[in-house]
Amino acid sequence: MRDVLYIPFNQDETIVIACDNSGAIGKKDKDAVKVPYDVVAYFSFRVAAMECIAAGGEPFAVTLQNFCEEDAWLDLIAGIKKGLIELSIENIEITGSTESNFQLNQSAISLTILGKKKRKKDQAPLVYSEQTKIAVIGSPLVGNEVVDEAFKVVPLSLFKKLSLIEDVIILPVGSKGILYELNQLFYNRTFSLTQLESDLNLLKSAGPATCFIVVYEQEKESVIASLSDFYFHEVNVGCGYNA
Repeated sequence: MRDVLYIPFNQDETIVIACDNSGAIGKKDKDAVKVPYDVVAYFSFRVAAMECIAAGGEPFAVTLQNFCEEDAWLDLIAGIKKGLIELSIENIEITGSTESNFQLNQSAISLTILGKKKRKKDQAPLVYSEQTKIAVIGSPLVGNEVVDEAFKVVPLSLFKKLSLIEDVIILPVGSKGILYELNQLFYNRTFSLTQLESDLNLLKSAGPATCFIVVYEQEKESVIASLSDFYFHEVNVGCGYNA
């Protein structure tokens, strides 16, 4: 269900490992999207951080692999630290490596986040019912849209707030789009595009996790919608439901 790896650590804790990479985005002449390196690292960090937190992990370390250039390192670290501030995470370890022997024609980074979670008994699969409510927080954006329409990108601070609400399931949306991610969630249900109603494009790439899915019961909706404000987009399931 999650793009993460779980490693049992001891009797009480499990290590959650999440990662992301970015290519052809940066300041080099042949990059497809031209942005500063702190922006590159910030958005790569948010993808891995959201995956880690959505899986129940509390981030405690970040590793960065830099293929941009040696001079980009401090800007990349600044982007990571911006994300940490938004998540109110302090005293986290950051390490990594830079490819300094050879120059690449395009920018590239890879980033991994390690988190800890309490070990629990195996959780029951998520089951869809007629009482299940679904919404998307934020909008799917990719490429230059991420910068040009930044006001639609869901803040990490809001993601963290909603992740702390009891009995709410969250899942970041990546490059395969909302419909694909939604169909990874439920044990007993997959959806076709014609069965869903939303004001968002459910097939579009959400690039660096510019939005995420929330699954909840009806009584949680007013709280979620109030916290999310204009980022809130309800997804309605049509009459084609079969349990």
